[in-house]
Amino acid sequence: MTKDQKVVAIQEIKDLLQDAKVVYVADLEGLNAGKSSDFRRQAFKQNIKVKVVKNTLLQKAMEQIEGVDYSEMFPSFKGNSALMIAETANAPAKLIQGFRKKEEKPALKSAFVQETFYVGDNNLDMLANIKSREEMIGEIIGLLQSPIQRVVSALQNKPETVEAKAEEAAPAVEESPAEAPEAAAESTDETPAAE
Repeated sequence: MTKDQKVVAIQEIKDLLQDAKVVYVADLEGLNAGKSSDFRRQAFKQNIKVKVVKNTLLQKAMEQIEGVDYSEMFPSFKGNSALMIAETANAPAKLIQGFRKKEEKPALKSAFVQETFYVGDNNLDMLANIKSREEMIGEIIGLLQSPIQRVVSALQNKPETVEAKAEEAAPAVEESPAEAPEAAAESTDETPAAE
C-alpha cells in the first residue's frame, strides 16, 4: 500500500468515526467468504456499517479524532479487525451473538459505547443487554403513561360514581324537607310563649 493509499484509507476510517457514538472492533478471522458475506448482509439490514481495516491505520485514524481518546482500545488491535459503526448501542453485540450461535467467530475485541470502553470478548453479553435509546424512551413513556392512564380511567368512571352518590344522597334530601316544617312549627310555638 502506497503512502497516498494509506492517507486515503485513514481518511475513510476517520469519516466513519467522526460522529460515531457506537464503535465496535471485532475479529472476523476464520470466516470464509460466504459466511463473511452473510455477516455483512445481516449488518447492512440492521444499519451497521462494517469495514475490515488494518490495525495500524485504524489506530492512526482514531488518534486523529478530536473529542474521544480511543487509546484504551489500541491493545486489542491484533490480527484481523473489522470496524463496526452503529446508531443503536447493542445492535453490533446482538449481531455478533446471533452469528456465534452457529459459528465460533466473530469475536469482540473492543467497543466504545455510551462514552464507555469495553475491551475483550467477555463484555459481549453485557453489551448485548444494553438498552438502546429507543428501548429506554419506550420504557420511560410507559412509566409516564401508567399514572396518566389511572387518572383517565378514574375520570371515565367518575360519572358513574357521582350518579351513585347522588342516588344515595337523594333520600337524605327528601327526609330533610319533611323534618324542616316540624322544626319551623316548633319554633313558632316557642316564640309566642316567650312573649
